[in-house]
Amino acid sequence: MSEQLIVGTIGRAHGLRGQVTVRPRTDSIAERFAPGAVLQAGGRSLTVAAFNLQQGRLVVAFTEVTDRSAAEDLRGLDLTAIGVPDALEADEYHDTELIGLAAVDPAGNSLGDVVAVHHNPTQDLLVLRTPGGERLVPFVTYLVPEVDPAAGRVVINPIPGLLTEVPDAD
Repeated sequence: MSEQLIVGTIGRAHGLRGQVTVRPRTDSIAERFAPGAVLQAGGRSLTVAAFNLQQGRLVVAFTEVTDRSAAEDLRGLDLTAIGVPDALEADEYHDTELIGLAAVDPAGNSLGDVVAVHHNPTQDLLVLRTPGGERLVPFVTYLVPEVDPAAGRVVINPIPGLLTEVPDAD
């Protein structure tokens, strides 16, 4: 079964000829960003003209993007490609399974919604949209004891300071 998989997120423009930096979200950079590969971003198709790594950053040129202004318009868009998702362990999830889930506390009270997943070097973070704004929740068992995509929810253990400001002790 194939589906649209997020392979990267476009960063800022790089240079004057339409190149962009990309935060990769795949282990197969050489395959996903090979010249001729067609990716989707913001409802349009983009064909990879070239890619390279410059000082540890992925820089990609698309045939459809030829100047800095057009490159800047792509900033923040996710790049997707058709592929077969990797097999997952019992406690692993694809970002697409998590985004859109309702976040609730252990008693079932609404806390907000999962709007994104950030993949940091030390741990993944769930981005929750709450009434108080967006909050980052480390995706660890103690704070996220239950994930149930079938029920459309994720249980968050709201320890003090995680989703709200903690008053000063003064």
